[in-house]
Amino acid sequence: MDPLQGSLQYLKGVGPRRAADLQRVGLSTIEDLLYRFPTRYEDRGHFQTIASLKPGVAASITGEVLSCGVRPTRRPRFKIFEMLVRDRTGSLRAIWFNQPFLNDVFRAHQRVILFGKLELTSHGLQMQGPQYELVEGVEADEGLEGIEGIDEAERDPSTVHTGRIVPIYEKTGQLTAKMQRTLVHQALQQLPPELPDPLPVDVRRRQHLIERRPALDAVHFPPADASIDELNRFRSTAHRRLIFEEFFLFQLGIVQRRRRADSERKGRAVVVTDEMRENIRKVLPFRLTNDQKTVIREIVTDMKRPQPMNRLLQGEVGCGKTIIALMAALVAMENGLQVAFMAPTEILAEQHFFNIRRLLEESRFRLTLLTGGTPARKRREILAELAGGSLHMVIGTHALVQEDVAFRELGLTIIDEQHRFGVLQRATLRAKGLHPDVLVMTATPIPRTLALTTYGDLDVSTMREMPPGRQPIATTVRPESRRGEIYQFVRQQVEAGRQAYIIYPLVEESAKVDLKAATEMADHLSQDVFPEYRVALLHGRMKQDAKDRVMGAFARNEFQILVSTTVVEVGVDVPNATVMVVEHAERFGLSQLHQLRGRVGRGAHKSHCVLLYQYPITDEGKQRLRALAETTDGFEIAERDLKLRGPGDFFGTRQSGMPTLRVGDLLRDHALMEEARREAVAALDDPSQAPALTSLVNTSWEQRFGLVGIG
Repeated sequence: MDPLQGSLQYLKGVGPRRAADLQRVGLSTIEDLLYRFPTRYEDRGHFQTIASLKPGVAASITGEVLSCGVRPTRRPRFKIFEMLVRDRTGSLRAIWFNQPFLNDVFRAHQRVILFGKLELTSHGLQMQGPQYELVEGVEADEGLEGIEGIDEAERDPSTVHTGRIVPIYEKTGQLTAKMQRTLVHQALQQLPPELPDPLPVDVRRRQHLIERRPALDAVHFPPADASIDELNRFRSTAHRRLIFEEFFLFQLGIVQRRRRADSERKGRAVVVTDEMRENIRKVLPFRLTNDQKTVIREIVTDMKRPQPMNRLLQGEVGCGKTIIALMAALVAMENGLQVAFMAPTEILAEQHFFNIRRLLEESRFRLTLLTGGTPARKRREILAELAGGSLHMVIGTHALVQEDVAFRELGLTIIDEQHRFGVLQRATLRAKGLHPDVLVMTATPIPRTLALTTYGDLDVSTMREMPPGRQPIATTVRPESRRGEIYQFVRQQVEAGRQAYIIYPLVEESAKVDLKAATEMADHLSQDVFPEYRVALLHGRMKQDAKDRVMGAFARNEFQILVSTTVVEVGVDVPNATVMVVEHAERFGLSQLHQLRGRVGRGAHKSHCVLLYQYPITDEGKQRLRALAETTDGFEIAERDLKLRGPGDFFGTRQSGMPTLRVGDLLRDHALMEEARREAVAALDDPSQAPALTSLVNTSWEQRFGLVGIG
């Protein structure tokens, strides 16, 4: 048995009860514990003399306990444990609040090591709540000579919490950093000198990686000559080895899963004739950009293969992804296949339906709209025609994934704004065809690092080029105090016949307060600021049909100003809206602000985005607003957002299919991830290594990375 798979229950001092506590925070085996890295390191190995200590600085000292004991205070049940320690240069007071058990730990004449921050008090310099370590077997009768300048070779090797470079762990539940340090130390001591290594020897050699066992030792208890800077940047040789190991295993699974899917699933390959090309060209409303031509070439090449397409199309708001989706749909329909097009909301599904129906008016293809709001009788008719094959394309919402929806021959599934759908919804729609081609689209650009991991089993197509005639949106950042001139600017735009959005954030913990503020603001704007115009309010508590009515009326210019607490539905097209004012812009994420800005600039008129912020504003808030004002490139914004927020927050939910990485960081270690992918592909291509690596993935991969059933 792999020694790393041993239960923590059998570690000294753990037992069944504490093992159950550890299990609750995700620690069951020795491996779980050892692959939970320190978050940082402190150098507690260089002792200072007491005379050299300075207030406000953390330091390690070693000395003799002169006296110690519990001191009661005037406050009931509040006790202070106090200790006086001396070295050859002076003495120092150390105190701990409400830790009377220390009376059983310390006694006079012991030698101790303390590490903590120094404070200047009315009693002089003192350490409050320091980390401590007893130096075993040294009593006062051995004298104090040489204690402060203790030689590295003489230092007690069992010191874990002080007297060395010390690992600092994040507190988890009841498990403190000090308890983790003790457990890790015990676990490492009972491991054999050699461990099974998942990395092939030639991979280790090519990547200059140390072996697994010494890496685990050094990542938790680094040698005295290790660089603190490298450790805290996760760049030590031990860190690199263990992070690479995790990424290699992760990419093995991703690459293997993709290959297995390609070999097992045979869809229906399409053909493209000159006649079909001519039919598709007739439908196009304008000339394609170079990006659009490249992407449609990639998609059609995929569709011609017998293996089902699995492609992510990412591109800026307004770069023409829907036209690409329509062209892919036409290729499928020209081949006698049916198409399902799924959008996240009814209003967006309706918009796609009306736009595509207009373009397909002259064609022989029949399409329909199916949403939760479709009347029962009409729904029955649609289901019968889909099953019989007389309907070629259905555009809809999550209503498409309901059990009773069946197709005669579904050949292509298109999913718009894929991050808004759960993994299971995507899989269910895919299962309705005999391995249909799948095209997922997003206007939230995904940084390359995340595309490699989260969508490792998808091919990625990217569109950056905007259709000709699109003007860049002017973005300005203004403090709340300049609200008057912003309203004046909105009035000028509305008088010129344009429309405006005014957006309020809705933060979960203060949703009621925020909603009340937005409702009051809508009343104030309609009665006091813009009484001559029609102002509408849209918020998340409204029923879907009410939201759709308001949004539809705004699109028809029945309202000139729309106050909204929700992120105005992604993709809803109001070409006449040219102003986007975002209230409390400092409370929004960067990608969210970029999505909001993309609601304007969709027509022929120059558009503007105004970010209003309130004091106090954090440095990070200022960075976000500055980044948005500096660039309109969604890909650059996505990279900056990832740096500011980290990958977990970037996607927002576990359902998005983010892998559970224990030691690697997608942003910090992206170069290692790319190396690991190259090595994983090469290892699986090697017949002498592939069977063992495949077996390794099959036994633990899905559970290890928390990605069961995603694809």
